[in-house]
Amino acid sequence: MDTQQLSKDILKLVGGEENIDQVTHCMTRLRFNLNDNQKADKATLKNTPGVMGVMENGGQFQVIIGNDVPVVYNALVGNMSKSPNADNATSSASTGEKKKRNPVSALFDFISGIFTPILPAITGAGMIKGIVAILVALGWLSDTSSTYIILSAIGDGAFYFLPIILAISAARKLGSNMYIGAALAAGIMHPTITALLAEGDSTFAGIKVIAATYSSTVIPIILAIWIASYVEKAVDRVTHASLKLLVVPTVTLLIMVPLTLMTVGPLGTVLGNGLSGGISWLFDNMSIFASILIGGTMSLLIITGMHYALLPIVVGSMTTLGYDFIIPLMFAANLAQGGAAFGVGLRSRNSKTKSLAYSTGLTAIMGITEPAMYGINMKFKKPFIAALIGGAIAGGFMGIFNVKSYVITGLAGLPSVAAFISPAISTLLYALAGGLIAIVAAAVLTYILGFQEENATEPAAPAAEPAKSAATTSVVTEEAKAQDEQVFSPITGEVKPLSEVPDPAFSEEIMGKGFAIQPSEGRVVSPINGTVFSLSKSGHAIGLVSDTGAEMLIHIGIDTVKLKGQFFSPKVQAGAKVTVGDVLMEFDREEIEKAGYTTITPVIITNMHQYESIQSAGRTTIKEKDLLFTAKA
Repeated sequence: MDTQQLSKDILKLVGGEENIDQVTHCMTRLRFNLNDNQKADKATLKNTPGVMGVMENGGQFQVIIGNDVPVVYNALVGNMSKSPNADNATSSASTGEKKKRNPVSALFDFISGIFTPILPAITGAGMIKGIVAILVALGWLSDTSSTYIILSAIGDGAFYFLPIILAISAARKLGSNMYIGAALAAGIMHPTITALLAEGDSTFAGIKVIAATYSSTVIPIILAIWIASYVEKAVDRVTHASLKLLVVPTVTLLIMVPLTLMTVGPLGTVLGNGLSGGISWLFDNMSIFASILIGGTMSLLIITGMHYALLPIVVGSMTTLGYDFIIPLMFAANLAQGGAAFGVGLRSRNSKTKSLAYSTGLTAIMGITEPAMYGINMKFKKPFIAALIGGAIAGGFMGIFNVKSYVITGLAGLPSVAAFISPAISTLLYALAGGLIAIVAAAVLTYILGFQEENATEPAAPAAEPAKSAATTSVVTEEAKAQDEQVFSPITGEVKPLSEVPDPAFSEEIMGKGFAIQPSEGRVVSPINGTVFSLSKSGHAIGLVSDTGAEMLIHIGIDTVKLKGQFFSPKVQAGAKVTVGDVLMEFDREEIEKAGYTTITPVIITNMHQYESIQSAGRTTIKEKDLLFTAKA
């Protein structure tokens, strides 16, 4: 990689030096605070050799580079006439971010930060509801049996008590006490309060309490926790340290539970019912138009991050109406992306493009669209347009036959078709037909429209190889032949798939493959015998290369670069030789989480081009030095 030329290209494509308010870097990406994000040429940046991806998050414009990011950063700064407004290569851009962050970006970040952590709970419960519906529809389970009642309770539980789950997630996102938030939600959902409100003539201290039901609602508790976060912090500031444990939760609950019952809750209920009712009216009266519009633009919403704004509407509709119209349209859009990639595979004359198109297309119809969308369809442009049209056509079909989703799914793809099971099972058949239309329409349109392939001899896959840093190449040569690499756990905790990491660079395997660990302890040890080739100054990321050539990244938490080294204590330096079990880093897990950051830690192989696959050791919980996975050469 010519890092000087790459840095010049990036500088130009982000809109020039005059468009940069601040630039920093973490372990894998350049983080820009731009004066105007619209001046950046994202499409060209994504296709620039040496750039693995581009994304916008929380007001930051991020360019994913990989292991060479410090070298590219230094070259970038060297090409600027004045130093950027940042402390150092791993400092936070929080000041610039706060200045540039607009309300819309802040709202999307807030919504995604609340709903992303709870998706496993409501997805699992939703899938159980779908399985029960299948069993009843097939006649294998009676809807009057005790087994049905128990299974239904498992499926309904997360939705009935959704305000408590949301209260915990929202409080954590806002940096307030999660358990005070849970207590607030439990207070307004208490059976005695529910019965009292049902009578419709209740008062508190002489003030009218408006009748409302809060089980399975979304907006009331989010508004309540948002206000409670200010109340809690205000009380905390004026309370002596010796009395905080008693005073802060007591005063917060005494203020917020009655306030929620009298004003915040009813207002949120009206807003929630208005949103759900508005969506229902739209699909009842303009079903085909709305379905075509949303089906055709869903992929664009995902690219811009605007799809997070739909989450409260989806959850609200599901809990209020019992069904949702948006998930089927996301299903159509995802399968259209897969169909467009298949179309590229059918038309391409390049064997590598064919292979990549077919593999990413299959992944897309399973519900994970980013590899096909970024690696194939957007790269060749016309296939992406074909995918949008295919999504619109299939969306129109869904609208004509009034396809609904009765379950909230984590991924809108073939594995989640149970979401469309209705008592008459016809919705499932129409949904499958719509999905087939999306795939075929997008594939045929891609084949007809064609695409320019002269620059596609080496298509850039989302999981493209990161360029080797100087420290890495000093240890591993290009000619070195990879061997099977056993990777042992660097952390004690719970093993998670990368798909659960709330950052597309990891969840979509852009940086590499491996697993994530949710730590139960605040220590990182070496997972391999080898060398530490990089260590971020903020301490949140460690790069290693094994004696047999595996390049690894351990990334402690997401966006923890913004802590600027606070709560991290490195125990080694770059260049150190390590063996399995040597302590690399200690970190204060609880304080990092209190600061509002997740500590989930991806452990990945970044030079996956040298390996055939990743083989899990099959553990769900793990201790330091237990086998985590094997990279098969």
